[in-house]
Amino acid sequence: MVKLTPPMGWNSWNTFGNNINEQLIFETADAFVREDLPAKGYEYLVIDDCWSLKERDASDRLVADPAKFPHGMKAVADYVHSKGLKFGMYSCAGNLTCAGYPGSFEHEFIDAETFASWGVDFLKYDYCYHSPIIHGKYLYGRMGLALDNCGRDILLSACSWGADETHEWIRTTGASMWRSTGDIFDTWQSVKDLTKQQERLHPFNGVGCFNDMDMLIVGMYGNGNVGLAGCSDTQYKTHFSIWAFMGSPLMIGCDIRNMTETTKKILTNEELIRIDQDPACRQPFKLTGIWCGDDILIYAKHLADGDLAIGLFNLSDQKSSARFNLDEVGLPHSTGRTLSMTELWTGEKVTVVNSTFSKELDAYDCAVYRAEVVKRA
Repeated sequence: MVKLTPPMGWNSWNTFGNNINEQLIFETADAFVREDLPAKGYEYLVIDDCWSLKERDASDRLVADPAKFPHGMKAVADYVHSKGLKFGMYSCAGNLTCAGYPGSFEHEFIDAETFASWGVDFLKYDYCYHSPIIHGKYLYGRMGLALDNCGRDILLSACSWGADETHEWIRTTGASMWRSTGDIFDTWQSVKDLTKQQERLHPFNGVGCFNDMDMLIVGMYGNGNVGLAGCSDTQYKTHFSIWAFMGSPLMIGCDIRNMTETTKKILTNEELIRIDQDPACRQPFKLTGIWCGDDILIYAKHLADGDLAIGLFNLSDQKSSARFNLDEVGLPHSTGRTLSMTELWTGEKVTVVNSTFSKELDAYDCAVYRAEVVKRA
């Protein structure tokens, strides 16, 4: 599986944890279609941990828990596919999954064949209970090879949390995306921490193997498996903007069956998704800015059509201004060029004058622009 842009979809873990069953998956698939999410690019519906029995069968195969999935996983996959979606599942590179169910260690090929027979299109592959004497690059390489030879096109989502310097070797394994962080929680501090961990990892994101900053918490409001304190809509907006700007896979984590209108508006912002899915998949670069503290982040990114994406993010709990000079994006005064900028949440348009841009941001807020290079008046 070679992905040309970051994968998009939904995963059960953030909201439902071990409280999963086939009715939930059927209803979620229905909600995908009802909310028109495929038209925005969301295509994978992924069941996370806790779907199997605690032991393999006599043939050493994984078995779906019949109490949760009475019709079996093939029937679940068929229903998801009938809605025009792709079906994802979960396993682990260890003897056990993170929740204590059978993992795929030394069962990689038989498990890959099982997943293929069920119609799986995506495998999230975790890193709990893994061998302490076998390096992760070999464990993920095994599953990558097994999936590549299972007879079905299955995306490998490597969830090694950035451990063992994942970024140095993950492209050797056949993975299409890789988790660079520990688990996200539904708090602003979690979003802030994961964002700041990314700075050294920007060069390791790109076509074929995308840096996964973990699933989205937009719309959880403190409910569900990783709910905790919850966030405000402004914080969710900034969280989504950062993930999209950085080119992370966008995997929804809330219960899409009952999204608020604000949640849906955030998750389906076409212009932010367009930035995330830009075909060039170029890495962002950080701007020094003017009088910026540690919690004011300014990033730019070259887009495939010659435009620039400009992201201004206020991670602090106070109103503050983000300022930068155009020479930081390659447009000093001598070029005779400036930027005509459109903010992607409000539609506000502005042309930069005097080669300097400044924007006041409320606490936790952001502004993201698509900027066209134009001749200076």
